[in-house]
Amino acid sequence: MTTAPVRQARRFDPERKSRIVDATIGVIAEHGVTGTTHRRIAAAANVPLGSLTYHFTGLEDLLAQAFQRHSERMSPLYEAHFEGVGSRAEFIDAVTDLIHGDAGADKRDWAVAYELYLAALRYPALRSITESWMRRSRAVLERYVGPVTARGVDALIEGLVMHMMLSTVSYSRTDTHRIVSRLVQEDVT
Repeated sequence: MTTAPVRQARRFDPERKSRIVDATIGVIAEHGVTGTTHRRIAAAANVPLGSLTYHFTGLEDLLAQAFQRHSERMSPLYEAHFEGVGSRAEFIDAVTDLIHGDAGADKRDWAVAYELYLAALRYPALRSITESWMRRSRAVLERYVGPVTARGVDALIEGLVMHMMLSTVSYSRTDTHRIVSRLVQEDVT
């Protein structure tokens, strides 16, 4: 008597694709884009390797979705950080706090953001994500300063955070406050 092979029931996992995207963000934070592989992502998401090719057209598609999710998570934190700011002094304080890590973003979040910027240099398809994210950030800043100054403040924030992350010496809040004050001068609305 022969028995039919036992078929293993498919595991119902409606959150699998989302978990893979989140795991990709973690792999990018830990290994950078160049160290992000299908195998590392599958292991981090605890899914079979084939799940990645089932849900995504390739690594570029997966990176794009991960970076999109990261920017969608970070933008509300950025916006919330400026809620209640009503004066030039409060704006300068808020920008200074943001640069010094008091806005809910940590080094891992910034590392993913910088990986996105670097990847966008090589993969033009990612530029729409970076441009959308920068536009959203500048729109928040433009509530307080003009468009040209907002662009400068946005670049200053990202540049100073990068310098602080890479430096072996600490940066003083007082110096950062002074730099931000000089940039915005009387341009606060």
